Amino acid sequence: MTQDDSLRVSGEEALSQELSGRGMQGVASYRMIPKEELQTADKAKGWFERAAVEGVVVLRPVSAEKERTYTEPTVWAAPYYGTLWGYYGYGWGVAYTPGSVREDTVIVVETLIYSVPMDKLLWAAASQTKNPKTLQKFVTDLVKEAAKEIQKLRGSKT
Repeated sequence: MTQDDSLRVSGEEALSQELSGRGMQGVASYRMIPKEELQTADKAKGWFERAAVEGVVVLRPVSAEKERTYTEPTVWAAPYYGTLWGYYGYGWGVAYTPGSVREDTVIVVETLIYSVPMDKLLWAAASQTKNPKTLQKFVTDLVKEAAKEIQKLRGSKT
């Protein structure tokens, strides 16, 4: 569930292909429901029910935040200021590491699997990644994990 059509379409395609590759019939919602209908629960419900959909997998971006980590500067030294010759060795041997700031992008996505006929949540998870090279790769990995869970759920019913 996202307003980003390219992310939604590619995620739905990846999930439907992954499910189909595991012996289930995966269908991307954008292929069967107009976008305007998909965004309203009552309208979408009718489409899913008429198509006799067993389950719906929802991937929804929850947050994308910048996280800053500050590392203090470090000085390794000994207190040899009292004499020239004590200080002499210390002056040459001191080590200094400057402080730093690292900024990470943290993305959280929730994955929900629902039974349409039972109108019931079957499985849920929240996934997090830091600094993904692409959001598409992260979604692809999530899709594979969701498909594994669906397979487990289906296996427990037979």
